[in-house]
Amino acid sequence: MNSLAQFIFILLLLNNFALPATGDIKMRIRLLAAQGLLLALLPLLMPAAGGDFLHALFFCLAIFGIKGLCLPWLLGRTLRRVIREPHISPRIGYNLSLLAGIPALIFSLWLETRLPVTPGFFPFLLFPAAFSTIFTGLVLIVGRMRAITQVIGYLVAENGIFLLGLPLLSAAGGFWFEILLLLDVLVAVFVMGIAIHHINDAFESIAVGRFCALKD
Repeated sequence: MNSLAQFIFILLLLNNFALPATGDIKMRIRLLAAQGLLLALLPLLMPAAGGDFLHALFFCLAIFGIKGLCLPWLLGRTLRRVIREPHISPRIGYNLSLLAGIPALIFSLWLETRLPVTPGFFPFLLFPAAFSTIFTGLVLIVGRMRAITQVIGYLVAENGIFLLGLPLLSAAGGFWFEILLLLDVLVAVFVMGIAIHHINDAFESIAVGRFCALKD
Protein backbone atom coordinates (compact mmCIF):
# COMPACT_ATOMS: atom_id res chain seq x y z
CA MET A 1 0.00 0.00 0.00
CA ASN A 2 1.61 3.24 -1.10
CA SER A 3 1.56 6.54 0.73
CA LEU A 4 -0.90 8.10 -1.75
CA ALA A 5 -3.60 5.56 -0.83
CA GLN A 6 -2.98 6.20 2.87
CA PHE A 7 -3.30 9.94 2.22
CA ILE A 8 -6.67 9.28 0.54
CA PHE A 9 -7.82 7.31 3.60
CA ILE A 10 -6.88 10.30 5.80
CA LEU A 11 -8.86 12.63 3.53
CA LEU A 12 -11.85 10.28 3.80
CA LEU A 13 -11.61 10.39 7.59
CA LEU A 14 -11.59 14.21 7.52
CA ASN A 15 -14.53 14.13 5.11
CA ASN A 16 -16.43 11.96 7.58
CA PHE A 17 -15.91 14.53 10.32
CA ALA A 18 -17.06 17.38 8.06
CA LEU A 19 -20.27 15.74 6.79
CA PRO A 20 -22.28 15.66 10.05
CA ALA A 21 -20.79 18.96 11.27
CA THR A 22 -22.32 21.10 8.51
CA GLY A 23 -25.96 22.12 8.26
CA ASP A 24 -25.77 23.20 4.60
CA ILE A 25 -27.24 20.50 2.34
CA LYS A 26 -25.39 21.89 -0.70
CA MET A 27 -22.11 21.52 1.17
CA ARG A 28 -23.01 17.95 2.11
CA ILE A 29 -23.63 17.15 -1.55
CA ARG A 30 -20.21 18.61 -2.43
CA LEU A 31 -18.58 16.56 0.31
CA LEU A 32 -20.35 13.46 -1.01
CA ALA A 33 -19.02 14.22 -4.51
CA ALA A 34 -15.50 14.65 -3.07
CA GLN A 35 -15.90 11.29 -1.33
CA GLY A 36 -16.83 9.69 -4.64
CA LEU A 37 -13.76 11.20 -6.31
CA LEU A 38 -11.47 9.85 -3.58
CA LEU A 39 -13.03 6.39 -3.84
CA ALA A 40 -12.57 6.42 -7.61
CA LEU A 41 -8.79 6.70 -7.19
CA LEU A 42 -8.42 3.72 -4.87
CA PRO A 43 -8.84 0.74 -7.28
CA LEU A 44 -5.72 1.85 -9.16
CA LEU A 45 -3.77 2.08 -5.91
CA MET A 46 -4.96 -1.10 -4.20
CA PRO A 47 -2.68 -4.13 -4.66
CA ALA A 48 -5.73 -6.30 -5.28
CA ALA A 49 -6.66 -4.26 -8.33
CA GLY A 50 -3.17 -4.15 -9.76
CA GLY A 51 -3.48 -7.47 -11.57
CA ASP A 52 -5.59 -6.09 -14.41
CA PHE A 53 -5.00 -2.42 -15.18
CA LEU A 54 -7.81 -2.15 -17.77
CA HIS A 55 -10.40 -3.54 -15.35
CA ALA A 56 -9.15 -1.25 -12.60
CA LEU A 57 -9.22 1.78 -14.92
CA PHE A 58 -12.76 0.98 -16.08
CA PHE A 59 -13.81 0.50 -12.48
CA CYS A 60 -12.31 3.88 -11.53
CA LEU A 61 -14.21 5.62 -14.33
CA ALA A 62 -17.45 3.89 -13.33
CA ILE A 63 -17.05 4.93 -9.69
CA PHE A 64 -16.21 8.51 -10.64
CA GLY A 65 -19.11 8.73 -13.09
CA ILE A 66 -21.69 7.33 -10.65
CA LYS A 67 -20.47 8.40 -7.20
CA GLY A 68 -18.58 11.56 -8.14
CA LEU A 69 -20.86 13.02 -10.84
CA CYS A 70 -24.23 11.34 -11.38
CA LEU A 71 -25.43 10.86 -7.79
CA PRO A 72 -24.42 14.37 -6.58
CA TRP A 73 -26.06 15.85 -9.69
CA LEU A 74 -29.29 13.95 -8.99
CA LEU A 75 -29.30 15.15 -5.38
CA GLY A 76 -28.60 18.73 -6.42
CA ARG A 77 -31.39 18.59 -8.99
CA THR A 78 -33.79 17.24 -6.35
CA LEU A 79 -32.75 19.96 -3.90
CA ARG A 80 -33.42 22.69 -6.46
CA ARG A 81 -36.95 21.38 -7.06
CA VAL A 82 -38.15 21.06 -3.47
CA ILE A 83 -39.62 23.87 -1.43
CA ARG A 84 -37.03 25.79 0.59
CA GLU A 85 -37.69 25.49 4.29
CA PRO A 86 -36.50 27.38 7.37
CA HIS A 87 -33.76 25.74 9.40
CA ILE A 88 -34.85 22.48 11.04
CA SER A 89 -32.98 21.47 14.18
CA PRO A 90 -31.48 17.97 13.86
CA ARG A 91 -32.21 15.18 16.32
CA ILE A 92 -28.46 14.96 17.07
CA GLY A 93 -26.67 18.31 17.27
CA TYR A 94 -23.79 19.18 14.96
CA ASN A 95 -21.20 19.40 17.75
CA LEU A 96 -22.32 16.09 19.25
CA SER A 97 -22.21 14.46 15.80
CA LEU A 98 -18.66 15.70 15.34
CA LEU A 99 -17.55 14.53 18.79
CA ALA A 100 -19.19 11.12 18.30
CA GLY A 101 -16.87 10.48 15.36
CA ILE A 102 -13.80 10.43 17.64
CA PRO A 103 -14.80 7.41 19.79
CA ALA A 104 -16.10 5.72 16.62
CA LEU A 105 -12.64 6.10 15.05
CA ILE A 106 -10.93 4.80 18.21
CA PHE A 107 -13.33 1.85 18.35
CA SER A 108 -12.63 1.01 14.68
CA LEU A 109 -8.87 0.94 15.38
CA TRP A 110 -9.47 -1.45 18.28
CA LEU A 111 -11.95 -3.59 16.34
CA GLU A 112 -9.52 -4.08 13.46
CA THR A 113 -7.13 -5.85 15.83
CA ARG A 114 -9.91 -8.24 16.92
CA LEU A 115 -11.21 -9.28 13.51
CA PRO A 116 -10.52 -12.91 12.51
CA VAL A 117 -8.90 -12.02 9.19
CA THR A 118 -5.49 -12.70 7.71
CA PRO A 119 -2.91 -10.12 8.89
CA GLY A 120 -2.49 -7.48 6.21
CA PHE A 121 -5.87 -8.24 4.60
CA PHE A 122 -6.97 -4.66 5.28
CA PRO A 123 -4.30 -2.15 4.23
CA PHE A 124 -3.31 0.40 6.86
CA LEU A 125 -6.15 2.86 7.67
CA LEU A 126 -8.61 1.21 5.24
CA PHE A 127 -10.78 -0.41 7.93
CA PRO A 128 -10.96 2.71 10.17
CA ALA A 129 -11.87 4.81 7.11
CA ALA A 130 -14.56 2.32 6.07
CA PHE A 131 -16.02 1.91 9.57
CA SER A 132 -16.12 5.65 10.23
CA THR A 133 -17.77 6.20 6.83
CA ILE A 134 -20.52 3.71 7.70
CA PHE A 135 -20.91 5.34 11.12
CA THR A 136 -21.17 8.81 9.56
CA GLY A 137 -23.86 7.58 7.19
CA LEU A 138 -25.87 6.15 10.09
CA VAL A 139 -25.57 9.44 11.99
CA LEU A 140 -26.96 11.32 8.99
CA ILE A 141 -29.81 8.83 8.60
CA VAL A 142 -30.83 8.77 12.27
CA GLY A 143 -29.88 12.25 13.41
CA ARG A 144 -31.21 14.45 10.59
CA MET A 145 -34.79 15.46 9.82
CA ARG A 146 -34.78 16.15 6.07
CA ALA A 147 -35.36 13.25 3.69
CA ILE A 148 -32.66 14.39 1.26
CA THR A 149 -30.05 14.41 4.05
CA GLN A 150 -31.07 10.88 4.96
CA VAL A 151 -30.53 9.87 1.33
CA ILE A 152 -27.03 11.37 1.57
CA GLY A 153 -26.50 9.32 4.72
CA TYR A 154 -27.55 6.17 2.87
CA LEU A 155 -25.01 6.91 0.13
CA VAL A 156 -22.26 7.65 2.66
CA ALA A 157 -22.91 4.35 4.46
CA GLU A 158 -22.81 2.53 1.12
CA ASN A 159 -19.44 4.16 0.42
CA GLY A 160 -18.15 2.63 3.65
CA ILE A 161 -19.40 -0.81 2.60
CA PHE A 162 -17.75 -0.26 -0.77
CA LEU A 163 -14.44 0.48 1.00
CA LEU A 164 -14.69 -2.77 2.97
CA GLY A 165 -15.12 -4.66 -0.31
CA LEU A 166 -12.05 -3.21 -2.02
CA PRO A 167 -9.65 -5.91 -0.73
CA LEU A 168 -11.93 -8.52 -2.37
CA LEU A 169 -11.48 -7.13 -5.89
CA SER A 170 -8.91 -9.79 -6.71
CA ALA A 171 -11.38 -12.56 -5.86
CA ALA A 172 -13.34 -14.24 -8.62
CA GLY A 173 -16.36 -12.17 -9.49
CA GLY A 174 -15.42 -9.38 -7.09
CA PHE A 175 -15.09 -6.81 -9.85
CA TRP A 176 -18.53 -7.50 -11.33
CA PHE A 177 -20.09 -7.65 -7.89
CA GLU A 178 -18.91 -4.10 -7.21
CA ILE A 179 -20.22 -2.92 -10.60
CA LEU A 180 -23.65 -4.42 -9.89
CA LEU A 181 -23.60 -2.80 -6.44
CA LEU A 182 -22.96 0.59 -8.06
CA LEU A 183 -25.89 0.11 -10.43
CA ASP A 184 -28.17 -0.92 -7.55
CA VAL A 185 -27.24 2.24 -5.67
CA LEU A 186 -27.90 4.36 -8.77
CA VAL A 187 -31.39 2.88 -9.17
CA ALA A 188 -32.08 3.31 -5.44
CA VAL A 189 -31.27 7.02 -5.61
CA PHE A 190 -33.61 7.44 -8.60
CA VAL A 191 -36.40 5.88 -6.52
CA MET A 192 -35.52 8.02 -3.48
CA GLY A 193 -35.56 11.17 -5.63
CA ILE A 194 -39.07 10.34 -6.83
CA ALA A 195 -40.16 9.63 -3.25
CA ILE A 196 -38.79 13.00 -2.07
CA HIS A 197 -40.76 14.77 -4.81
CA HIS A 198 -43.97 13.06 -3.66
CA ILE A 199 -43.25 13.91 -0.02
CA ASN A 200 -42.65 17.53 -1.00
CA ASP A 201 -45.90 17.69 -3.01
CA ALA A 202 -47.98 16.12 -0.24
CA PHE A 203 -46.57 17.95 2.79
CA GLU A 204 -44.92 21.03 1.25
CA SER A 205 -41.89 19.91 3.21
CA ILE A 206 -39.20 17.24 3.14
CA ALA A 207 -38.91 17.01 6.93
CA VAL A 208 -39.67 13.42 7.87
CA GLY A 209 -40.89 14.58 11.30
CA ARG A 210 -44.07 15.78 9.61
CA PHE A 211 -45.07 12.11 9.22
CA CYS A 212 -45.92 12.13 12.92
CA ALA A 213 -48.87 14.39 12.12
CA LEU A 214 -50.54 11.75 9.91
CA LYS A 215 -53.89 10.54 11.17
CA ASP A 216 -56.57 8.14 9.96
